[in-house]
Amino acid sequence: MNSGFDAHHSYDVKLNGHIPNGNSTKGQNGSIHRSEKLLNGNGYTSNGNGLLNHNDNVKEKHTPLPEDDVRMERSLGLISGTAIIAGTMIGSGIFVSPKGVLEGAGSVGMSLVIWLSCGIISMLGALTYAELGTTIARSGGEHAYLMEAFNPNDKHKCFGRIPAFLFDWISVFIIRPSMFAIMCFHSRTYVTQPFYHDCLPPIYLTKIFTVLAMVLLCVINCMSIKFAERIQVVMMVVKLLAAAIIVGGGFYSLSQGNTETIASGFEGTGTETSIIVLSFYNGLWAYDGWNNLNFVTEELQNPRKNIPRAICIAIPLVTVVYIVVNIGYFAVLTQAEILESGAVAVEWGKRMLGVMQWIIPVFVVCSCFGSANGSLFSSGRLCYVAAYDGHLPSVLSFLHLQRHTPIPSMIFTRHTPIPSMIFTLIISALLVVPFDLSSLIGFFSFTAWIFYGLTASTVLVLRYRFKHKAEHDNYQVPLAVPILVMILSVYLVLVPLIYLPKPEYIHVLIFMAVGLLLYFLLVYKEIKIPCVGLATKFMQKLFLIVPPSGKTE
Repeated sequence: MNSGFDAHHSYDVKLNGHIPNGNSTKGQNGSIHRSEKLLNGNGYTSNGNGLLNHNDNVKEKHTPLPEDDVRMERSLGLISGTAIIAGTMIGSGIFVSPKGVLEGAGSVGMSLVIWLSCGIISMLGALTYAELGTTIARSGGEHAYLMEAFNPNDKHKCFGRIPAFLFDWISVFIIRPSMFAIMCFHSRTYVTQPFYHDCLPPIYLTKIFTVLAMVLLCVINCMSIKFAERIQVVMMVVKLLAAAIIVGGGFYSLSQGNTETIASGFEGTGTETSIIVLSFYNGLWAYDGWNNLNFVTEELQNPRKNIPRAICIAIPLVTVVYIVVNIGYFAVLTQAEILESGAVAVEWGKRMLGVMQWIIPVFVVCSCFGSANGSLFSSGRLCYVAAYDGHLPSVLSFLHLQRHTPIPSMIFTRHTPIPSMIFTLIISALLVVPFDLSSLIGFFSFTAWIFYGLTASTVLVLRYRFKHKAEHDNYQVPLAVPILVMILSVYLVLVPLIYLPKPEYIHVLIFMAVGLLLYFLLVYKEIKIPCVGLATKFMQKLFLIVPPSGKTE
């Protein structure tokens, strides 16, 4: 299917004397299709139906791509994959959300139950996505699974693409940019807070620092994929070190007899359903990122094994860290102090570390920086895949051709998705200026769980479709798991609408209606947008980008 985002134009622009190889061909318009077979470089090939099949004749080790092959390489191993999940999840949430969870729970005991429950819910969702990620050989997370389930081989051209397009529309313009913006915003809050002591820093100053952090991360991800991966691994270690300090200090405080807060147990537990759900939203926000590895499947070595392994390592680790860190807070601070604090971790540092209290803000900034890096890394891939399939301007799927630099190639790599990264940065920066980002957390969770539930349903669709295929040896989750995720998503979406309706929830539905209109105009009816071809050629020359191999223009 062609797209109105792509006007009639050709991509025969020479970049440093190089023209994409024969796999990247030009045509009459911007129609975008994947080739029938694409070598993944890890022992699997993606066949015509998008499934992962084992190929014994292909080595499972990572090998560099040929010089004329324009495609993102499989550079992520198990450690990097685990860091993408855990390193994105452990961020601002555990240092900010404890207040929101405790406020809704009403008691210490109930808040710990909510933290554990959110971990279980995230694990169920991640296991569901593990089956999808080991079955569908594509990056893009929910986009890839919704496309394969409801629009196999582009058969249902009118309605089959709608679920994936609406996900792209909401995610690229709201969910993913707001997630990236909130993480950067919280990191800058911890940078500026120590200079203002008990006063809140000016909001304009915080937002300036937020945008600067966004730009820095975008530059890193555009320059080198490997460097971004290494930052993710290092920051995950820093996060665990920060958690260890809080946990160690908390248990030391407990050993000194400071057990009053924890001993209060379930005293004061809230009973209002809508408030409890909002506390779940705060907890689930802290756990969000459990699906990030599914956005980079095509860059992961041996995804059939490494996706389930990374999930089973990362999410239990994060759940344990969250619970013991909360115990560390409760061992030092009273319930009232936590509810009154805008930066719980900083307040804890003042109480326990004395002159060394500056350590905590530094660790928190690094933690948020790592989470924002993981969020941008995966968000750029969603934008890249959505553009590849014609749901966004195709130039956003182009890759940087080469990089001339005296620094060794082990640090700087080619084939980075520069346009998609810059586009994500621009949308995120536009969210920072007018909005109170703290208020976006509930909005984010409400919107995200609409598509989490819809994506879980694709497990049922795909199992039914391929039930007669004997070659399936991929990971499969018990059928009750995706069904439970679907039920939980319906509950988490409907309860706030019924018991605590907010204008933001209505805005989501209006935004989806606008997206539906744009789908029929630009994707289904293929109404062309003027000057897209000229803009594409200009960006090719400016950023030295070309279509990825296997892409038909």
